[in-house]
Amino acid sequence: MSTNEEVFRALVSALEQGQDAALVTIVKTSGSTPQRVGAKMLVYADGRTVGTIGGGCSESDATLKAREALRSRRPQLARYELNDDLAAESGLICGGQMEVYIEPLEPAAHLYLVGAGHISAYLGRFAAQTGFHVHVLDDRERFANRERFPEAEEILVDTIPDALLRIQWPANSFLVIVTRGHRYDFDALRAVAGRPFRYIGMIGSRAKVKRVFDELGEKGCPADWLQQVRAPIGLDIGAVTPAEIAVSILAELVAARAGRLERIGALSMKSNARS
Repeated sequence: MSTNEEVFRALVSALEQGQDAALVTIVKTSGSTPQRVGAKMLVYADGRTVGTIGGGCSESDATLKAREALRSRRPQLARYELNDDLAAESGLICGGQMEVYIEPLEPAAHLYLVGAGHISAYLGRFAAQTGFHVHVLDDRERFANRERFPEAEEILVDTIPDALLRIQWPANSFLVIVTRGHRYDFDALRAVAGRPFRYIGMIGSRAKVKRVFDELGEKGCPADWLQQVRAPIGLDIGAVTPAEIAVSILAELVAARAGRLERIGALSMKSNARS
């Protein structure tokens, strides 16, 4: 098996298992280099690697940059002068340069909609069209059904907290809580408290959010985990109708998937400060 074939097999396996990984590829060389253009290395979030781009300090640095790319969700191009350290390790006389492209890859994003009301119906449709695998949960079959959610991968009709406790969450899970009332929001958040999500958000007014969070704190929900919950949910675009609110939520989800949510939040705060 060639080195690149081994890398591709490892990449497919990682994505199937819900693991993030970054693909490092030599895209340009000049002078003497231990690997040719096209050589690849796969880097996992914990630093493990498959394949090689030549070893030495440049490979170590590319591994660090790949892990950084996984955290930021942004690709990057790195340039290296191949020095004496690499020559000693590889046994080759290296005096060239190479450029590598570092591309963060991630498994498919799974969006879980808790509550199947009007906003969810629009959000499920929009999210499926932007690459999310949509799952819907509600305790009312007249809302959680295939007619209202034709694009959904999964529709669950069950008691909300019980169903949430049974779900085997994929690694790349986004959770949006849009139930019909305060008590259902509380039960949903309490059922998943402490679990790691790529994104978790809840709809509602600031007063409602505070009331739910205060109750959860009294029940022992970890404060640091609650701080990760986006609430009220959605970017501030002046949305009013269910469709508009769904668009505002989807914009936030896309930003989270791209690793840009914190930047958008900072820009929004600056904008509000000027207004």
